[in-house]
Amino acid sequence: SPALARGRPAPADFSGVWTNITATPIERPKGLASPTLDAAGEAAFLKAYWKANAEADADVVGGGESEWWERGAAMLHIDGKARTSMIIAPADGRLPWSPKGRSVLAEGFANNFDDPERRPLNEQCLGGNPSRTPMMPHRSNSLYRFLQTRDHLVIWSESGREPRLIRIGGAHTAARLHNWIGDSVAHWEGRTLVVDTVDFNPREAVRWPYEVVVGPEAHVTERLTRLNATEILYQFTVDDPVDYTQPWSGELIFNATKGPIYEYACHEANYSLPGILAGARRMEAAAGRAASRSAPNGG
Repeated sequence: SPALARGRPAPADFSGVWTNITATPIERPKGLASPTLDAAGEAAFLKAYWKANAEADADVVGGGESEWWERGAAMLHIDGKARTSMIIAPADGRLPWSPKGRSVLAEGFANNFDDPERRPLNEQCLGGNPSRTPMMPHRSNSLYRFLQTRDHLVIWSESGREPRLIRIGGAHTAARLHNWIGDSVAHWEGRTLVVDTVDFNPREAVRWPYEVVVGPEAHVTERLTRLNATEILYQFTVDDPVDYTQPWSGELIFNATKGPIYEYACHEANYSLPGILAGARRMEAAAGRAASRSAPNGG
């Protein structure tokens, strides 16, 4: 190729179907001091991991835990060692929250049943695309299809409703459009694709199902490096001075898989949201009747 003839490496091709599911948590558990584990430590971690999952999954048929979540069967391995967290910086493997970030997180996970606009976006069939940056395992249908052309990398996640288009070359859009997945442009550094993303939608700040915030003022840098035929090293740094006290970084491996990727369709006509709100009203009415019966003289 012309690139090879001039002595420069040809760009890597990331096209294919990949998964980044893992048993390694985003934050290092407080009982673990080391960023890596030996074989015995990994076995002990996975034993506790499956025990905790079995307890969490002991719900009724149709409950979210036992029928919904996709569990990673193995820990994340990079450089031949099992990682205890996706986060590699800060060194303790924990998110460096600011007071504002904790407030945003608490608000995002608050169970508000009064205002449909304050319900999670996935219940409104909006946003929630796992291909948004940083691309962490979604815990359900954690498959990604990468399609690469000369000037774009397109990422379609199985749990998403729209693709993420990354422009290779060029500059960020001048207008602040607040796309659900931000504004991403990329450039090559050797065989590593470096992706720069800004202009996030403020309603997408809380990254359910993870307790992570990426606010509208954040700047995220991703690095994708094709290690071999079956692995992509994925590195990212989140610089969000509002929600964190310092930038934080993580690493994951995307592993090749056969797929296939199935259609992800949000509930037709959004029937679930009215049901959620109506159920809350029924519960409130029942609580009111119980309070009335227990009041002196029946209220």
